[in-house]
Parts: sequence; C-alpha cells; structure tokens
Amino acid sequence: MTRSVAAKAAARSNRPDRVLTFVTGLVVFALGALALVVGFGWLGAYRAQRPVLDPIALDWLSRQDPVLTRAVAIVVGLLLFVLGLWWFLRSLRPEPRPDVALDRAPGREVTVSASAIADAVRTDAEAIDGVSRARVRSVGSAEHPALRLTLWLREGSDLRDVWHELDTQVLARAREALDVAVLPTAVRLELGSAERRRVR
Repeated sequence: MTRSVAAKAAARSNRPDRVLTFVTGLVVFALGALALVVGFGWLGAYRAQRPVLDPIALDWLSRQDPVLTRAVAIVVGLLLFVLGLWWFLRSLRPEPRPDVALDRAPGREVTVSASAIADAVRTDAEAIDGVSRARVRSVGSAEHPALRLTLWLREGSDLRDVWHELDTQVLARAREALDVAVLPTAVRLELGSAERRRVR
C-alpha cells in the first residue's frame, strides 16, 4: 500500500539525512582506520614510510591516456559537486505550508490559509482537559492536507482521555471544516514534569 503525499508530509522523516551522514561517517572511519593500519606498519615497515600518494599508483596513472583520465576525473568531480549542491539546497528548502481551497467555483472561491488552519486546530487542542500548550503545523499539499501536532500535557493528565478527545472532537472538527474524509496527522506528546518547589 503506497503512502499518500499528505501522509509522507505528516510523518516527515530525517532518514535520508541520517543515511547520508551514516555512510559518510562510515567511509571516513574506514579511511582513518586504514591510515592508522598503514602508519603503524602493520602492512609492512616499508609501506608505512612511503608517501600518501603512492608512486606506483601515480606511475600507473601517468601511463594511461591523459585525456581519458582527466575526463573521468572531471566528470566524477562534477557529479560530486552537483550531488553536494543538490543535498545542500534540499536541506535548506522550507517545508511547504499550503492553503486549502474549500470552494473553487468561479466567483465564490473560498480558500483557507495554512496559518488559519493551524491556529484553529491549536485553539481546539489547547481546550482539551490536560493539555497545557499545543503547536500545530499545516503540511502536505493543497489537494491532500495534513497536520503535525505537538501537545504538551500537564502532570497527571489522562493520556487516554486526551487522545480520545483529540480524535473525536479536534480532528473530527478539522476534517469537517476542510471537507476531507481523511486528514493524516502526526502527533507528538510531551509529558509535563512536576513543578519544582523551593525549600525554605
């Protein structure tokens, strides 16, 4: 079963960044371990004294077709540059916060802004008994809206009651207002801690 655009947006993941960081760290770790092995002379004392740019490798490269070697190096360098630039721009790209069109009929268009949706859901969520604060973000796309909620719960709040009221009232009201049957929502709960008291 494929996930919709809204569901992906509601549960936005850092997996690509984590995978790239892990792979980069693994490669750097492997190169560092190899350098230590060579430096300590475990591959032979003579090999440890040789320069980093192996003369044998340089001699082999010099015997190859210089045009082909340079072309391959330039292509690899350009690919790495484009990949790095794409990843950099992707990391800086702000998350879309689309407005939702409730009525597209000519002359009576009705569009609800993403901030208005977030404010309305946040107000309803903060009215739940046991919720001290809420943060809401409207994500997804104009055709497939989604929500991302963070709720801060007071100490001693009944999690089951909070969840039930959130699902049956807050999210149900949001689905009805947006005229959608399904509204993917990612919910994060922050449990409050006991208030500190000063000892006199």
